[in-house]
Amino acid sequence: MPVKIKLKKFVDELPIPNTLSPKKRDYHSSYYEVTMKEFSQKLHRDLGPTRLWGYEGMFPGPTFEVMKNETVFVKWMNDLPKKHFLPVDTTIHGSEITLPEGRSVVHLHGGRTPAHSDGYPEAWFTRNFEQTGPLFEREVYTYPNMERATMLWYHDHTVGITRLNIYAGLAGLYFIRDEHERSLNLPKGNYEIPLLIVDRSFNSDGSLYYPSKPDQTDAALPHPSLVSPFDADTILVNGKVYPYLDVEPRKYRFRILNASNSRILTLRMESNQPFYQIGTDGGFLETTVKINEFILMSAERVDVIIDFSQYYGQTMILKNVTKSASPETADVMQFRVTVPLRSTDTSSLPFYLGNMERLPRTIAKKTRYLTLVRIKDQYGRSLNLLGGKMWMDRISEKIEVDTVEIWRIINLIDDDPHPIHLHLVDFQILDRQPFDVSHFQKTGSLIFTGPPAPPNPYETGLKDTVGTPFGYVTSIIARFGPFTGRYVWHCHMLEHEDHEMMRPIEIFKAYR
Repeated sequence: MPVKIKLKKFVDELPIPNTLSPKKRDYHSSYYEVTMKEFSQKLHRDLGPTRLWGYEGMFPGPTFEVMKNETVFVKWMNDLPKKHFLPVDTTIHGSEITLPEGRSVVHLHGGRTPAHSDGYPEAWFTRNFEQTGPLFEREVYTYPNMERATMLWYHDHTVGITRLNIYAGLAGLYFIRDEHERSLNLPKGNYEIPLLIVDRSFNSDGSLYYPSKPDQTDAALPHPSLVSPFDADTILVNGKVYPYLDVEPRKYRFRILNASNSRILTLRMESNQPFYQIGTDGGFLETTVKINEFILMSAERVDVIIDFSQYYGQTMILKNVTKSASPETADVMQFRVTVPLRSTDTSSLPFYLGNMERLPRTIAKKTRYLTLVRIKDQYGRSLNLLGGKMWMDRISEKIEVDTVEIWRIINLIDDDPHPIHLHLVDFQILDRQPFDVSHFQKTGSLIFTGPPAPPNPYETGLKDTVGTPFGYVTSIIARFGPFTGRYVWHCHMLEHEDHEMMRPIEIFKAYR
């Protein structure tokens, strides 16, 4: 375990990640080059420089700012060391001792991308593309950016070591803009601020701590051995521990991402002032929702406006009020409303944000029933599976392109809800309904014990990640397209994802 370090809160100013410039740009497209490097960065005033891996040698990585329908080409380049500086468990599938440790592949999370550019877990590559995974196809990725205006994020997606590579720092933000967003007159420029939230643990010298074995270890376990899941003990925002932000008494737009490996965040302002939510994973809601708190599981995003206009001279803390939060992880960051208003706030807080296409249940071509189950692996460690299947089992989700399906996710795992992420698609949450778990385990049939509950107000937009609580059937609906090929769905608790809680999806075109 790491030595507990008492780090003073709110002594470092919130940094804003740099925006990446393209190497080339024309009217319809742009070309970028991004290199993954090892580097050191100060994450807190009182910590020594921390060894990290990051895109362009920074954590978070640089931010992409692109326009809707702008074709973006990115050459992702690996300049990482051959050996990992975090503990690699070589007993996990896809992370065998015969494979290079410094491998990587990039996934644009929430992006509707061709299969060859999705960051398939087995499409990894090493420094200078000297070694590549069995499904590696190309060096330059293509992103069509056909989504509505939204905030996506890009991160490592390497089979067997995703949890280590993201924990090491391989994550960054990706904004898609459009004319509709511009017409809403929302806070922008210095008044639109991304908040990429993670948890990390540190050794006394400032180096990252990541466990190499469970606390209650068994001599029969391999070393290193996966710890699943892992919640660290310190909160960082945009690469700083418990930062502060000086703000004016006016409206600000915050684009918030939970990029933690596993930690669940329940965010609330200490002052109890409301958030005005305008968007979620897949862009704008139809109407603004006034909320006092919201849950973000790993990979979920929220787009909110906070109005500081009545709080001049005050400070307030963004709190994590999740039940499991410790005193160290209950504070996220501090806002100081101490900057005099530079000019009149002319930004808007619109009620109606635009139309969102909703998929009626009646057009679904198929309804799938998919279980989340837990068994033991050969070492006695808990093994969470989708549909009871391992990563290498035959593909069971084969879907004709552009068809609509309902997925009913049946969670039989008695612990925290699992954040389930589908690649390629945005979906809508239909409902969550409690069921008799023991009856289902004995008979395989569902007996519901209560009525279906609609999604939370802050989940009513388009989503790519959904919380699936134990003892509930969580139903979502999606149109699978527009591309064909092999994609994946998985739990976004990264320790679960790395240890078999991920399955391939095949999107195919039927020839009639």
